[in-house]
Amino acid sequence: MDNGNHSTEHPALPEPAQAAASQQVDSGSNKILIGIIAGVVVLLALIIAGVVLLLLPTTDTGRVRDIFIIFMALQSLVTGLALIILIIQLANLINLLKNEVKPIMDSTNETVSNLRGTTTFLSENLVGPVIKMNEYLAGLSELMKVLGLARRKPKTNKKEGV
Repeated sequence: MDNGNHSTEHPALPEPAQAAASQQVDSGSNKILIGIIAGVVVLLALIIAGVVLLLLPTTDTGRVRDIFIIFMALQSLVTGLALIILIIQLANLINLLKNEVKPIMDSTNETVSNLRGTTTFLSENLVGPVIKMNEYLAGLSELMKVLGLARRKPKTNKKEGV
């Protein structure tokens, strides 16, 4: 019978809306990547132009110092921006720990506490009495055997059972 299950089923194709959404995400990440590359190229062009201007024989040391100070200021701006981004990410991490991880940990601790209580309850009210009852029954069985009131099991020959 053919019930529609084939071993060579093809995976379902994405719906048009899903395909369009994935293309928009790819397009957005491509635009960001192109922007970053363009920024790096412009920065390299400015550095090369500055070095060429510094190498001209008519350039005096005051100008070199001024350009160096400008480069240091730009580096300080980039470092400050990186620190601001780092602080924002750290704040997001702290927020995540407070609002999402801490409740999960609290719930886990509560579950472990409940489990501990359940095992204690079962140990005291189920396992303990069953063990005591088995002890008493084993003792009673041995007493019956000693008094001769219990039937003894006939010994079976192991060779016959094979």
